[in-house]
Amino acid sequence: MTFSKSLNELLAIAKLDSVALEKLIRIAIAEDLAGATDVTSVATIPENQSAVAEFRSRKSGVIAGIPAVCAVLEICGITEYEINKSDGEVVSENSLLLTAKGETRALLLAERSALNFIGRLSGIATLTKSWVDEVADTKSEIRDTRKTTPGLRELEKYAVRMGGGKNHRFSLSDAALIKDNHVLAAGGVAQAFKLVKEKFPNLPLEVEVDSLQQLREVIEAGAELVLLDNMTIEECRTAVEIVSGRAKLEASGGLILSNAHAYAKTGVDYLAVGALTHSAPVLDIGLDLRME
Repeated sequence: MTFSKSLNELLAIAKLDSVALEKLIRIAIAEDLAGATDVTSVATIPENQSAVAEFRSRKSGVIAGIPAVCAVLEICGITEYEINKSDGEVVSENSLLLTAKGETRALLLAERSALNFIGRLSGIATLTKSWVDEVADTKSEIRDTRKTTPGLRELEKYAVRMGGGKNHRFSLSDAALIKDNHVLAAGGVAQAFKLVKEKFPNLPLEVEVDSLQQLREVIEAGAELVLLDNMTIEECRTAVEIVSGRAKLEASGGLILSNAHAYAKTGVDYLAVGALTHSAPVLDIGLDLRME
């Protein structure tokens, strides 16, 4: 199908793939219908009955996923809707996010999939903002990882951006990240770095190290971005001194919100936080229906 012009513009601004989003939503709706129909709605709601649906926050948080909600509505045949809050906005409890009008059955078909998307994504954005706020007085930026829900990576990384975080690589092909298993297979961290640089000289390259000695090796080899794996706060501070501005440093592993500021104050450039996407609680958002 072709989304409305206004929705396509919204998706373009959000840098979301409309084709991939439509495919994802159709899978979600098909899963809900399981090859049949919404038996409760068919039994209780007249075929042409209309209603107004209000999407409201039940808790305060950062909103993300409005374009996904609009896409769900359009796929379900609802084209009359008004966006009341934008992604990235901090909302209070009971804020009106979006209003939609159409056939009651279609609204209820869209309900669960729409709420699943916006609740999940808003939860990620809300958690991300808490991390970003925690290190706001430092130079460190909060970055996500590839620890995303299968099939939802583009959306979940979008939600991280809406919370003020930064995206790490999206796939195994858009940047190289040399990890411990690559080092083992290549015969050493410096050798692994050399091999990747020779094979893919124009790709961004990050090297994971788990000791200060490995850090010294990769810096001497010319690494420009190094991931400090499971290092203590003191080790990160020493790493910053060793590198002395010659490369960007990213702390990863052992990070929790309560120690984020201490890690950031060591002078590292990034904190890699897998929890942004793998452990974010859903933001409670509901749909309130009223009959016309």
